[in-house]
Amino acid sequence: MAEPRAYLDYNASAPLLPAARAAMLAALDMTGNASSVHGEGRAARRLVEEARADVAALAGGRPEHVVFTSGATEAATTLLTPDWRMGRSPLRMSRLYVSAADHPCILSGGRFPAEQVSRIGVDGDGILDLAALETALAAHDKSDGLPLVAVHAANNETGVLQPVGRISDLVKAAGGVLVVDAVQAAGRIPLDITGSCGDFLILSAHKIGGPKGVGAFVGKADLMMPVPLVTGGGQEKGFRAGTENLSGIAGFGAAARHAASALAGNEAVRAKRSVIEAAILRAAPDAKIFGADVERLANTVFFAVPGVKAETAQIAFDLAGIAVSAGSACSSGKVGPSHVLKAMGVSQPEGGLRVSIGEATSEAEIERFAAVLARLAARRGGEIRAA
Repeated sequence: MAEPRAYLDYNASAPLLPAARAAMLAALDMTGNASSVHGEGRAARRLVEEARADVAALAGGRPEHVVFTSGATEAATTLLTPDWRMGRSPLRMSRLYVSAADHPCILSGGRFPAEQVSRIGVDGDGILDLAALETALAAHDKSDGLPLVAVHAANNETGVLQPVGRISDLVKAAGGVLVVDAVQAAGRIPLDITGSCGDFLILSAHKIGGPKGVGAFVGKADLMMPVPLVTGGGQEKGFRAGTENLSGIAGFGAAARHAASALAGNEAVRAKRSVIEAAILRAAPDAKIFGADVERLANTVFFAVPGVKAETAQIAFDLAGIAVSAGSACSSGKVGPSHVLKAMGVSQPEGGLRVSIGEATSEAEIERFAAVLARLAARRGGEIRAA
């Protein structure tokens, strides 16, 4: 009998939590539209608002400042726009500043023209160049509009954490607005939108054990808001039109509730990461673990073994029943050079492998990973086969 597959790719998508699945199934049995005023509609509305409160709690914010979307990409595209409103008055953002190591949904610039997007470099560990950001913000001409800065809290490939508090201070001093992509950080580090976490956070349900196809952005307040991307009805207080995805939102709420309570288990996940890293260095003492000298997510290891191509190793692991990633899983399965490593100034033509785990990752799964990696490292350059 074949062994069950080992899933070590939580940063691409975490397994659906039983509580999220149960919440979704219950929501699927509900008839009402959350915008309807009859009993069935009010029951659906209660479910949406309960989930909104759970998502707000995960972000350290208020429920009325949560706007549900179809996912993090839509949330980013909504927020990354030159056109905003302060109450009833128009407010313009004249330039977007992003980290060169950001997720593609941030790097794409959202609704900004390409010529109005500036990329700020990172150092060899992937941490934003704060001096370069400060210089760029000081040179920003506010006569045409405010600066908008967007950065990730935790890198999806390396797990490296950004100094969001210091970035927030620089943006605030420049009179700008800060959007923080907290997709990988949510449920893995504490978030507090009321503190130094930026003006808006972006979240995604399926990264924390909820369903795919639902996300949110959370603001410190709702006085200053982007002009909506999706228009039509008055759902989400007019900030995002469209009938609410009731089952998805219910699953998101359940996953957010679990993620908030699971933060206490972070050290157990970190201990598993240490076991994985020790196994990597045993198999290949010349392996490079990226971001190892700075603060990272407890669940993420991004590494390279000289002489082992990342995509070749990924296929070998898959044949052995183990799911890992060759970088980010955000480009329709395309495998290519890591833009994150390039931004870090790392020359790594063979690419990197990402292992990302969760609280349910077992010792047996880690042992299987270590055994396959040891065989791959021992036959560097050999043919692909089930290890």
